Amino acid sequence: MKKQLSVILFSLFFLSSIYHLGSRISYAVRMDSFSFRIESAGVHDAAGNKSSTNYNLSDTVGQLAAGEFSSTGYTIKAGFQYIRSIIPFRFSISNIRINFGSVIASNPVTDTSNLTVSFGGAGQYQVTVQELGPMTSLVGGNTIPDTTCNGGAQTCNETTAKIWTSTSAYGFGYNMSGQDIPSDFTDSTYYRPFPDRLLSESPAIVMSNTSVGRNRQSTVTFKLNVSPVQTAGTYQTVINFVATPSY
Repeated sequence: MKKQLSVILFSLFFLSSIYHLGSRISYAVRMDSFSFRIESAGVHDAAGNKSSTNYNLSDTVGQLAAGEFSSTGYTIKAGFQYIRSIIPFRFSISNIRINFGSVIASNPVTDTSNLTVSFGGAGQYQVTVQELGPMTSLVGGNTIPDTTCNGGAQTCNETTAKIWTSTSAYGFGYNMSGQDIPSDFTDSTYYRPFPDRLLSESPAIVMSNTSVGRNRQSTVTFKLNVSPVQTAGTYQTVINFVATPSY
């Protein structure tokens, strides 16, 4: 028996905190009186942008204690010139519309989309995912449950992937492969259910790294398996990916 189950729509959000560090040239001045002399070594008399035919250099000079310092109302980041990254933060998803087409009961179907991140900050980045409710029919309000994988000792949840190979284990879920993915996705048989925003479940991290790099890529594999008693219809949900850098 064929079930017409189709269309997952994607919502893509991109959160980017942009920090601009402007270089100003300061010149040291010795300050003294009859009793005191003040000399400052932490001056930026050589800071700025330099270039030649083959090179561009941006630097700061003079920080005696590079680091992040804070007090009530203030945060100072001294010496973090490398925050001015030559790798802008970018995030893309290759396929924003997944259509499973006609689905036969107990015959799982899959489709994929690639996530690509470029990150050059001093902190880390992460990509999270959340569904805006279960797959729901356009007419009648019928739903397809999120997967629990094979069940028993192989029961997965929103933060722990488990093996999902049984054709009699029904539901909707995803696998991750590639770079910067969570370690519980051991291989292509390990799946998780999507966190459900309607149930106030927190978004799950699907990519994260503290290292800089261009075009870090992972693949999301979406999997759907329906039971023989699943009501026929066209089903859909929205999967929300959010990419966030930190510095």
